[in-house]
Amino acid sequence: MMPGPTGHIDSFTRDRLPPAGQWPDLPRAGFAYPEWLNAGVELTDAMVAKGFGDHTALIGNGRLRTYKELSDWTNRIAHALVEDYGVKPGHRVLIRSANNPAMVAAWLAATKAGAVVVNTMPMLRAGELGKIVDKAQVSLALCDTRLMEDMVTCAKASAHLKHVVGFDGTANHDAELDRVALGKPVRFDAPRTGRDDVALLGFTSGTTGDPKATMHFHRDILTIADGYAREVLGVTPDDVFVGSPPLAFTFGLGGLAVFPLRFGAAACLLENASPPNLVEIIQKYRATVCFTAPTAYRVMLKAMDEGADLSSLRAAVSAGETLPAPVYEEWIAKTGKPMLDGIGATEMLHIFLTNRFDDHRPACTGRPVAGYEAKIVDAEGAEMPRGEVGRLAVRGPTGCRYMDDARQAKYVQNGWNLTGDAFWQDEGGYFHFAARTDDMIVSSGYNIAGPDVEAALLSHPEVLECAVVGETDDARGQIVVAHVVLAAGVAADDACVRRLQDHAKATIAPYKYPRKVVFVAELPKTQTGKIQRFRLRPS
Repeated sequence: MMPGPTGHIDSFTRDRLPPAGQWPDLPRAGFAYPEWLNAGVELTDAMVAKGFGDHTALIGNGRLRTYKELSDWTNRIAHALVEDYGVKPGHRVLIRSANNPAMVAAWLAATKAGAVVVNTMPMLRAGELGKIVDKAQVSLALCDTRLMEDMVTCAKASAHLKHVVGFDGTANHDAELDRVALGKPVRFDAPRTGRDDVALLGFTSGTTGDPKATMHFHRDILTIADGYAREVLGVTPDDVFVGSPPLAFTFGLGGLAVFPLRFGAAACLLENASPPNLVEIIQKYRATVCFTAPTAYRVMLKAMDEGADLSSLRAAVSAGETLPAPVYEEWIAKTGKPMLDGIGATEMLHIFLTNRFDDHRPACTGRPVAGYEAKIVDAEGAEMPRGEVGRLAVRGPTGCRYMDDARQAKYVQNGWNLTGDAFWQDEGGYFHFAARTDDMIVSSGYNIAGPDVEAALLSHPEVLECAVVGETDDARGQIVVAHVVLAAGVAADDACVRRLQDHAKATIAPYKYPRKVVFVAELPKTQTGKIQRFRLRPS
């Protein structure tokens, strides 16, 4: 299945698609789009044309913005990107910001201009940003002015990143990009982009610590809305979306931008989406759809005990980690509404297995979203009998395409996407999570590669050797545990634990730091000296 025509002047991403024989099967029945398509235009100007101009599109930083305002705002920025910063179709543009309306506007504007957008989290440090910049050969970064330091440091060390332009993530519009955009017209004729042109690069942690870039087309961005959001959530223009996942994650971008904007609903964006803030915002704006991880729902349940009114919520979507049955049961008991457990992957762009409002049960991830199929396979790819644990294989209208990466051949086998999860399927056809089949640590919805943490700790002078594994945790699903061999003469005490934790937080994204440090005299190894991490995991 080869992609259709391209509007990209810069063919970088098209040239780095996987070889044709390594693509997943992409059955697309029910997901038809025109040959030329721009997801940014479809989510803004096209919505205004459909009569949603006066509807609220974005809520955040104390302001409500209508679809007409969002359309004008993104068109002005798109003009600036093309006319002042030289963006051409196919160029990669990195965005660094917390969840706020300005980030959504920057993403939509860059998409309209035909760029390939790379959204990144504020928590990433200069070294982590550098890996992404170099892999995607990013020449322009748009950065919230409050987060410039690491971005500028990254640019200084990069052969590719030529220009870092600040935007104002608050409601003041007081930064370079805002000022340049202000004098531009509110109409923008988007350059032609193909439905199979790459619009988004989603970076995901590899278990080796080397990031993988997943490639998503303009049509894929609409497909996740026209699949999951339409079929499962039944989104209407009256919906108000809230949630905690970063827009830099495809889970967050789908749930907090694409889904509401596709149907004329409103997205409420929080820079600090802590559970108490989520509770407050749900009450204030009578939110109807929430996306977060089980950890946060636990806190929300406690808030209800203390008098919080979350009755406006009609859909509570849980993803990012396994939903424990007690959280699911307590939520139903207190709200009378189901909690929808689902599983997605950056490679697949969004949720592909889920429960439904009228079909849900505890400790169960439900059935495939419309357009997708799933099965349980053994090591050779043969389907396994019901009730037996094996590898989850999925295919549907979206699928894995790693950019220029040999790991494509491992993720896609026989036309199916192998997600790295172990599942079993019951007699009724429902899917149940068993465990991860790789070494990825999943903590509070974040994917953490052990080697990233090991590299950070090994850069500390007091660490001689270390090995990092995940340990099951009731609150977070898993936590990061570091087994450390200290340099001679260093005391293995609490002060040392704190020093190593602080060092990790300063070197890599803080959510990756080891919550538990175990000092050991030596690490278990093979005869050839390879660390046996499996021996460190709790049985």
